Amino acid sequence: MVHITDDGVFDAPIDKLWKYVNDNMLHQHGSFRVSKVLEQHGNSMVMETDVQNPDGAGTHKETWKMVVNPPKGFDTEYLAGPMKGSRHTHTYTPMGNRTRVDVVGDFTIQGLDERQTRQAVLDYLAQVFEEDNAALRKMK
Repeated sequence: MVHITDDGVFDAPIDKLWKYVNDNMLHQHGSFRVSKVLEQHGNSMVMETDVQNPDGAGTHKETWKMVVNPPKGFDTEYLAGPMKGSRHTHTYTPMGNRTRVDVVGDFTIQGLDERQTRQAVLDYLAQVFEEDNAALRKMK
């Protein structure tokens, strides 16, 4: 497992961020796509996702369990796929018209060493952050 921390600041207040996250039409990513919700109970959802490979060539399947705790954040656990056993928490902190996100997790990627895993995860988090921040700027 590789322990990783990362952070960023969204150009949107926390209420706008949660409105975006809960809008399935707006909340889209190039790095992953939810293909099927397998189960949902309260604030917990298990979903099958198509995830872009770290090298950008093709995708692979992952099964994620996500527990959403607005406005605090969410926890994700990887149940199946090359990242099985990985876990991370996203914590949101309101900052007026902006929102800070802190990501803390332990990651493993089958077939990658620690350095490669760290780089792949940080690249993935950066891509998802940029996609979200760009969409939030366009959102009314």
